[in-house]
Amino acid sequence: MTSDPPPGKPSGRPSLVQVAQLSGVSVKTASRALSGEGYVADETRMRVQNAADQLGYRINGIARELRRGAKTSTLVGLLSGDLANPFYSRLASGLERELRRHHLQLITASTDEDPALERELINTLLERRVRGLVVASTMAAHGFLAAERRHGIPFVFVDRPPVGLAADAVLLDNREGARQAAAHLIAGGHRRIGVIGDLSRLSTHRDRITGFAEAMEQAGLNDWDEYLLEDAHDTAAAVRAVGELLSREPPPTALFTTNNRITTGALRGMRGHPSPPALIGFDELELGDVLGVTVVTHDPEEMGQQAARLLMARLNGDREPPHRVVVPATLLVRASSEHPPPPN
Repeated sequence: MTSDPPPGKPSGRPSLVQVAQLSGVSVKTASRALSGEGYVADETRMRVQNAADQLGYRINGIARELRRGAKTSTLVGLLSGDLANPFYSRLASGLERELRRHHLQLITASTDEDPALERELINTLLERRVRGLVVASTMAAHGFLAAERRHGIPFVFVDRPPVGLAADAVLLDNREGARQAAAHLIAGGHRRIGVIGDLSRLSTHRDRITGFAEAMEQAGLNDWDEYLLEDAHDTAAAVRAVGELLSREPPPTALFTTNNRITTGALRGMRGHPSPPALIGFDELELGDVLGVTVVTHDPEEMGQQAARLLMARLNGDREPPHRVVVPATLLVRASSEHPPPPN
């Protein structure tokens, strides 16, 4: 009978030899049983598996594949800006479901929007011989990955396009979604519309601001950027931005927030305000339907599925020029955007 090691003093990993000894079979039979190979009786396979469970033995999958001559593993890496953001968790869900159908496994890592950390994580995943990478990149250029592409490692960029690298991409129609948001507020009589934006270096932010500006300038509101605040990347920064905008004279009568976390901050910042402005946020918000928040909505799960399909096509020999899939973004009107501007 074995005893557990004392706390703080973990024992070394058990070996296949120990599993074979405990189950009363040869090392070769134990290996076949745990690998799911044929020529092993069911009773023997169960005895070996029970021994492995008792000892805590696990097959080193990567080492096994390399011994078989495989140049890569069954892993696909996903690098996201922030896994705490529901957008990325939903995207990962769609990606994982599609990859599972092809017997591939997803591993995820967050860059925290740090370009240096992103490059480090890319190198780490490539060293682990991932089959491919799906990247929501925060970097300004991606040419350093060209050699990896020549070696057959496919990259699919999601949410943000590659720069200086010919690679597949699945993107949102950020520009049109933001244009619709601005047009809706303008149609409701708003002329002073505050915009609280994400990191100004991100392409998603720039595209959304471009779409918003198009609608404002088409309406003759060329000084719209006087109410633009950028680089409010988290909820706390969004709360401060709302406070700053609403303290201006005159304050904006409506707000447009460029992602779901900023929208959450805006709601907190407006809490208790005697005359809260109308609000439209980009990205669906948890409980957005309950709170009645108008949003520019889209389908992150579909983005993930599309990315997985592009990746699988490359793994199966697709050599066509890079594909670009654009997922639509549409306005979902709820109560928050229906506040009319106060009379002058």
